[in-house]
Amino acid sequence: MVLDFLVGFFIFCALVFFTGGSIGLLRFPDFYTRLHPVGKLDTLGSLLIMAAGALYNLHHFNLANLLTSLKIMLIVVFVFMASPTATHAIIDAGVRAGLRPWEKDEESPGEQ
Repeated sequence: MVLDFLVGFFIFCALVFFTGGSIGLLRFPDFYTRLHPVGKLDTLGSLLIMAAGALYNLHHFNLANLLTSLKIMLIVVFVFMASPTATHAIIDAGVRAGLRPWEKDEESPGEQ
């Protein structure tokens, strides 16, 4: 019962983080600022989803399920190493391609 609640809580939190990353992707003005929420929130959402899967797998505790949960947590470690590295590589490719960061206009319509 407690394990089911914890799995549901992790899944709900992961969906909140994925939603925040999606909103950041849609709302931010340029390439660099869009990659920030996607890189951070997607990684944390993946951690929570995989942790929920690892916990759910332990409902019937035996050696095979324990090893499967450990493999899932090893995937989490790989994602935590690969996701920031990939985000950095994408941003570096944008810099090398000559993409300029967004700059706020001096005369904004709402600031008169």
